[in-house]
Amino acid sequence: MNSSKLEELFNSYHRQIYQFTYRYTQDETLSAEITQDTFIKFHNYKESFDPAKSHIRTFLFRIAYQLTMTKLKRRNKFKKLLPFLYERHNVSSISLDDKISIRTALMELPQSHRSVIILFYYHALSHNEISDILQIPIGTVKSRLYHSLKKLKHLLEVEDDE
Repeated sequence: MNSSKLEELFNSYHRQIYQFTYRYTQDETLSAEITQDTFIKFHNYKESFDPAKSHIRTFLFRIAYQLTMTKLKRRNKFKKLLPFLYERHNVSSISLDDKISIRTALMELPQSHRSVIILFYYHALSHNEISDILQIPIGTVKSRLYHSLKKLKHLLEVEDDE
């Protein structure tokens, strides 16, 4: 599939995919990220699409649904393990001692990892936006998020019960 056909496909279905994910997540940023990731994933795995087995729309919605479930599970797990990362715009219920502990733990992360955590959790930027800002591959963004959260859980002595 050439880029003009992929663009045509995006123009035909991106609104529907976005609306589906938004209705499910109620989060504009997450829905936009999932929509974009849906088309990236389709582009990467377009060989596995068989028009004899399903309609392209069904295939795209399946990808979007799988991405949505994965991202929501990950978000809920992080929310449970590190709830302070979700205290973005609300009046914080975190004690001053906990805030100091969190800041101290963040400062123990390598600068490159700290920047990814701050951009993702405190500024609600997508992996793609962080990749653009830091000029690193998306895979590196995801890897740094994973390793940073693992280290923060250890530093803050948070149990991972899942």
